[in-house]
Amino acid sequence: MEQFRIQGGRKLRGEVRISGAKNAALPAMAAALLTREPVHLKNIPHVRDIVTMAKLLAHMRCRVESPDIPPSAFTIQAETVSHAEAPYELVKTMRASVLTLGPLLARFGRARVSLPGGCAIGARPIDLHIQALEALGGEISVDHGYVQARAERLRGARVRFPRITVTGTENILTAAALAEGETILENAALEPEIGDLAELLVKMGAKIEGAGTPTIWIEGVKELHGTEHTIIPDRIEAGTFLVAGAMAGGEITLTHCAPHHLGALIAKLRECGVDIRCDAADNSILRVRAPKKLLAADVITQEYPGFATDMQAQFMALATQAEGVSHIREAIFENRMLHAVELLRMGANIHIEGNSAVVTGPTPLTGAPVTASDLRASASLVLAALVANNTTTIDRVYHIDRGYERIEEKLRGLGASIERVSPSGS
Repeated sequence: MEQFRIQGGRKLRGEVRISGAKNAALPAMAAALLTREPVHLKNIPHVRDIVTMAKLLAHMRCRVESPDIPPSAFTIQAETVSHAEAPYELVKTMRASVLTLGPLLARFGRARVSLPGGCAIGARPIDLHIQALEALGGEISVDHGYVQARAERLRGARVRFPRITVTGTENILTAAALAEGETILENAALEPEIGDLAELLVKMGAKIEGAGTPTIWIEGVKELHGTEHTIIPDRIEAGTFLVAGAMAGGEITLTHCAPHHLGALIAKLRECGVDIRCDAADNSILRVRAPKKLLAADVITQEYPGFATDMQAQFMALATQAEGVSHIREAIFENRMLHAVELLRMGANIHIEGNSAVVTGPTPLTGAPVTASDLRASASLVLAALVANNTTTIDRVYHIDRGYERIEEKLRGLGASIERVSPSGS
């Protein structure tokens, strides 16, 4: 099992290119199931979850091709699907497999999808997906770890989510695109990835209004066609490098990013004393400069446009280096503080009560062997290791490979001492 070995204490300087958003690419790949024509997707990040989704679509007998190795673009053609199934063996590490449920049911009238896996950050049930698809006329059962769904043709309906769900919004958006009549989706998620998916679907011939607002209108059409689409930049990867620059800079320039997707994080980092500026000539470029002294700040995670839960672990790492007391509350998931235990091993001063953490800083961190528990927790440990004394070894880095493209290469390009190693005997 591979590890990261990081020698801390080096200032980061230079330029880093932000990859395409994994959380936008995955629903876009699933949406290709809605048409028999080719869908060309660009700016695809080469991360483990993307590879898993490509394998899943190939298992369904879709044509999945890329002109590059490693792939940065895909052509996906689902002319027909002989296996309308997402088996557990393929998708046990990836929650996004559930995004195939809506497209398969809408176009082929049947689907068998394993209950999703992914990070150990708490329950993320798909009951809201199921209830919404049933409102559209799907007949759905859950047996032996699989969601099984059938429908002659889905029918438009008014669907109101009792709580916001990003993947639920994406699943119903794709399903309703081919449903008969109008669907009104209320209390929809506002994340930029929703708008990106809607833009792709409109290019494919869907009729959608209101994406990016709490209410989305979808007028179903009989069929969709192929198109070409460029995936938006990854706001979480960009946020992670902003925090890296704040903690270990120097000065870092981020290119090919979307600053307008990062409003809550940028505001919070500025509250901590960090200098962040958007390039006057190119609004896809951000520059971050570390302050002489980081200041503590409080954070509560919220749905977009609030402070992203996917940045909570990284901010906790930053808080260990900030002067004062930071209060961090996780309001989205019930089990997303596992990284705190590993940060304590490195010398952090963190007190956990349920879903809240009190971080007192600054504290000198010391390199130690630590273990990643999930995707974003692994990023927080990398950030902590960059400023720690001596060497940190991070185990289970397959978590970070699920969502960050070549993170060790990008950090080395900024001057970090980080290498990927295989422990002896593994």
